[in-house]
Amino acid sequence: MIPDDVRRRDLVGYGGAAPDVAWPGGARVAINLVVVYEEGSEASVRWGDDLNEGWGEYAGAGPQPPDPDLGTEGHYDYGARAGIWRIARLIDAAGVPATLAATATALELNPAVAGWMRERDHDLLGHGWRWIPPWRLDAATEREHLARAVETYQRVAGRRPLGWNSPYTASARTRALLVEEGGFLYDSDPCDDDLPHWVDVDGRPLLVVPYSKTYNDSRYLASPGFASPRDHLELLTMGVDELVREGRPALMTVAVHARWTGQAARAAALRRFLEHAAGLAGVVFLRRDDVARWWVEHGPPPAG
Repeated sequence: MIPDDVRRRDLVGYGGAAPDVAWPGGARVAINLVVVYEEGSEASVRWGDDLNEGWGEYAGAGPQPPDPDLGTEGHYDYGARAGIWRIARLIDAAGVPATLAATATALELNPAVAGWMRERDHDLLGHGWRWIPPWRLDAATEREHLARAVETYQRVAGRRPLGWNSPYTASARTRALLVEEGGFLYDSDPCDDDLPHWVDVDGRPLLVVPYSKTYNDSRYLASPGFASPRDHLELLTMGVDELVREGRPALMTVAVHARWTGQAARAAALRRFLEHAAGLAGVVFLRRDDVARWWVEHGPPPAG
């Protein structure tokens, strides 16, 4: 017998008959470039945490409290001091819209990044008050962190996010908290489809704009990973080429981090991909908020 909890998962989705929804200008493939900015908000003894963030470019575990991990900190500091601006210059030169997925405290620690977002009219994807896993928090603390994040975004960035992508991944209650908060148009935690879709949350519809851990530069660290920036370029290029060949409507989320793709050799891979994709017929670059709004207007409505 299949447990009810398993049956509640939607393993069917659109199936073989995905909705024939054209993107703006009649495009078949929408690319959303997400710039992930978390620097300074990671787990650290400086925040009073009981561990230091270990997901850096150094092999093995670094120093733990009561000592800070200065090596990993330097890796994150590079993203804030240099990497984010290399990516910003690259995006400015390409002239494409982008989405900034930033933790609230990272923006508060470096408000010029929020200034770039506003000046270039990029949109904001909520990414936590800090870059710490929500499943490690109890319900009250996760709710508090969500409220702190929204308040900080409004104060530092001059706007609130319409979408949410949890640090690491969501907890079992995150989606309900987004609906409870009331100001979110969409959830971007799942990596479950090539197209947006609706879910029911306690009787209320919520749009899902799927994220991607595949077209994501975290593979410079995760296994199987990239041995070279050429691996990243090849993955992205083959992905968009195949989506164009298929001719079906699709969303391609390309996520890059300030501390990873902000390195010069890796930035070159992103630059070459943007140049390639910009020359393809039937491809459009969209902000994530615009993807969500377009789907609300042109996609199938929520069930029921």
